[in-house]
Amino acid sequence: MLFAVVDIETTGGYAASNGITEIAVLVTNGYQVYDSFYALLNPGTTIPPFVETLTGITNEKVKDQPSFGSIAKELYHILSDKIFVAHNVNFDYSFIKYHLAAHGFLLDAKKLCTIRLGRKMIPGLRGYGLDKICNHLKINIEGRHSAFGDASATVEVLHHLISINALKEIEAMLKTRSKEMFLPPNLSEKTINQLPQQPGVYYFHEKGGKIIYVGKARNIKKRVTNHFSNNKPNRQKQEFLKKIYKVSYQSTATELMALVLEGIEIKNKWPEQNRSLKRFEQEFGLFCYVDGNGYKRLFIEKNRSGLQSFYSFNLLAEGYALLRKLIKEYELCPQFCFLIKEGSLCKLDDYHCHGACSQLESAENYNQKVDECLNQLHNNLPTFALLDKGIGPQNRSCILVEKGKFSAMGYVSHTATMDLDQLRSSLTAYTDNHYVRGLIFKYAQEHPYQMFSF
Repeated sequence: MLFAVVDIETTGGYAASNGITEIAVLVTNGYQVYDSFYALLNPGTTIPPFVETLTGITNEKVKDQPSFGSIAKELYHILSDKIFVAHNVNFDYSFIKYHLAAHGFLLDAKKLCTIRLGRKMIPGLRGYGLDKICNHLKINIEGRHSAFGDASATVEVLHHLISINALKEIEAMLKTRSKEMFLPPNLSEKTINQLPQQPGVYYFHEKGGKIIYVGKARNIKKRVTNHFSNNKPNRQKQEFLKKIYKVSYQSTATELMALVLEGIEIKNKWPEQNRSLKRFEQEFGLFCYVDGNGYKRLFIEKNRSGLQSFYSFNLLAEGYALLRKLIKEYELCPQFCFLIKEGSLCKLDDYHCHGACSQLESAENYNQKVDECLNQLHNNLPTFALLDKGIGPQNRSCILVEKGKFSAMGYVSHTATMDLDQLRSSLTAYTDNHYVRGLIFKYAQEHPYQMFSF
């Protein structure tokens, strides 16, 4: 096997918006170095001050240096037929692959991470960063945070690990089916192997244990592994991978329970890497106000804080469909519900107004109809349980909705009596939210045979 041990210095932490300032490649057969490549580069972008301080590479130092494009062909040829090795290989590989691709060279090399190899061959260290593993092996790093200095130290780490019989581990890690090389540097393969292949919710934790991401899965192990099956060069993906130290999970009997639990946990834990569901609310609501003449008016509007809606909808069309139904059933005024313009002929298809808009119908009489409409709307909110398979043959899953709001979830015995009070005591209570409620009602509409109505 031939190894190309690589280290780079960059202007930032992700390839898509940052350049390479320095690159070193040392080619070894695992026992001795027989070829090398080095370049100081103009990254085509400004080097931040903290990077200048860390690496000693300044904007002045690189202004007359060649661009990456000028060395791309030579670099590609030295890497393309070798095993790409680095300490935290996904970082270096993502940068080089991205910038080579920008110049027409598609790198597709096998990767080997000396962090992960060191963790296998020398278990029990407090850390496996380059400084810590070199201190343990008594390897002197000459020129720390320079590409050539760090690459030289990584070569010595690789040689040492091979000298203590790492070749079998290397062969296993390089197999095409092995997903270990795609894992974040701080996450062990053992953690992934212990994940269950069943529905549920999984949690990514940072170094201190704080949850930074919550996800749902039909198959927890497969879904978690898929997070790491690509190495996108964008900032979000690269920072995400660096923060993951631990994975935990909660299994559920069904995918719907996993979806519901995900929505609840994101609202409760507010993880920094979840974005879309944290602020999800149903967009539209049915509202009521009293105008200057004392008449109650119904209207559809976007939900907003400080306004209490009587009903919520995901789609504006759903809201207007309900409003038309209420106008017809309770003989309300289409103008007062904003379905036709003020001053228009107060007739909308089969809907007839009794003169409220012309004050021919008294506010007291009209408002009584509006109140009856809203009370009936509230009273018609359904109470039901969704029943499905359980986590074993002795029980079944149950999601409880009361008066149109999600209230509880869990498992009940196959022989349990469908009594509302007993269900409440058997299930775990949860706080309702618009997103979860929408999931449950959509599923109930598609699977009415799983509903038990009260």
